[in-house]
Amino acid sequence: MRLLLALLTALLMASPVLAVLPDEILADPALEARARAISATLRCLVCQNESIDDSNADLAREIRLIVRERLVAGDTDEQVVQYLVDRYGEYVLLRPVFAPHTLILWTAAPIVLVIGGIAIVIAARRKRSVVTAEGGLSAAEQRALDELDLRES
Repeated sequence: MRLLLALLTALLMASPVLAVLPDEILADPALEARARAISATLRCLVCQNESIDDSNADLAREIRLIVRERLVAGDTDEQVVQYLVDRYGEYVLLRPVFAPHTLILWTAAPIVLVIGGIAIVIAARRKRSVVTAEGGLSAAEQRALDELDLRES
């Protein structure tokens, strides 16, 4: 049983290594390194949170092949990425671009965090003021409490 579990774990750990198939690898090491660098920045449209370099999906393989074809054709890294963005949209990028149309994506989380922090501070102050206001009795309340104590004894 342990052997089977160890084998399964080894296979799962090795799966990203197997994503780029031997027939995809370019003969030129410099072009292959560029292809790998570009592939690491592109999202698998099937797996969504994996790069195409790590994905075994058929569509990821097709995109890896397109990257390599464009590099062999002489495109720069930026031209390859732009070609894929034009073809698949900005969603193909693992890191969204910082542009006016993505401004809310970049600013929403910090804004919500600041608003939440302010709300927590205000709630804590209100709670503290309610507790301190209830802490002391007025003179009339203290006399009434003393009278109740005298009646009970």
